[in-house]
Amino acid sequence: MSRALTLAARGLYTTEPNPRVGCVLVKGEQVVGEGWHVQAGEGHAEVNALAQAGEQARGATAYVTLEPCSHVGKTPPCADALIAAGVSRVVAAMQDPNPLVAGNGLQRLRDAGIEVTCGLLEEQARELNPGFIKRMQLGLPWVRVKLAMSLDGRTAMASGESKWITGPAARADVQRLRARSGAVISGADSVLLDDSALTVRASELGLSDEEASAAVQRQPLRVLIDSLRRVPLEQRFFRESGPTLVISTSAEQAAESYQSIGSELLALPGDDGKVDLPTVLRTLAERGCNEVLVEAGAALSGAFWRAGLVDELIVYMAPRLLGSQARPLMQLPFESMSEAMDVAVSDMRAIGQDWRITARPIFPS
Repeated sequence: MSRALTLAARGLYTTEPNPRVGCVLVKGEQVVGEGWHVQAGEGHAEVNALAQAGEQARGATAYVTLEPCSHVGKTPPCADALIAAGVSRVVAAMQDPNPLVAGNGLQRLRDAGIEVTCGLLEEQARELNPGFIKRMQLGLPWVRVKLAMSLDGRTAMASGESKWITGPAARADVQRLRARSGAVISGADSVLLDDSALTVRASELGLSDEEASAAVQRQPLRVLIDSLRRVPLEQRFFRESGPTLVISTSAEQAAESYQSIGSELLALPGDDGKVDLPTVLRTLAERGCNEVLVEAGAALSGAFWRAGLVDELIVYMAPRLLGSQARPLMQLPFESMSEAMDVAVSDMRAIGQDWRITARPIFPS
């Protein structure tokens, strides 16, 4: 199963909106076939492993990181393929959270006389697909907020200048976060100040040529939260190739202008006169986005946090000081210690000259 998880991770940047899945076929002490899901519309992991195994699949054990599907989507059911190949045993890391499957694949295998076990290395399997699981169960994507800060907790100078706080290794790591995401969200202030494109660029990923080439074939949807439509259509954000979506409080008499440059304008007003962020996330989930990366300034990042919409916080800390006049990490106008929020740090590691801190919020129950 550990090998199957490694194979599944090869689809980290390419499978969206599908989950990352790996499969290993073992007969006796010998691996006779292995495969992983590469991208939507192509063969699933089990089918690819069976193709490699050929006749040796008969009587083999299949180790698969997600319950084999039992429904017809863009490809036939994998449960049926395993049955037809004559495998004798299937070990799944976890049940598929997709309501169209949800145990039906495992039951179909049992009904065909195949021995079935589920739950081996489940935690590791779930970590591979947090967005797919959340989207299937709650209709929302997994939301990561990425921030870069100085040692004194500042993200930009008072003027808004922020290039560059962190070093090239950290920026390459951010490129990989973008590449695995279905959408990248930013705000008008960040796009205007940084002239950011938010694209995935092969030369900056720090991956092999083959991996980088595959990653850039699927650019994430770039989402601009621009309540008042302040970002000009000539901005670099719109000039770069790849899909873009602008979300405002009103689309009246403006949608055609965005369509003319290949973009889309969507009005999602909230009760406070700003964009309705929960509805933004539900809309992205409906469009098949499993993981969403928020790359924004203190105001928008803080708004996601205050609304309880953040699943994971990724902070890059650089060994430099920006001073007391510089901008804070997030706009969280707390006035007393009783308002302070705790986080659970799950990982901390050096990335080049910087440190990357991964944490998950502990929201009050």
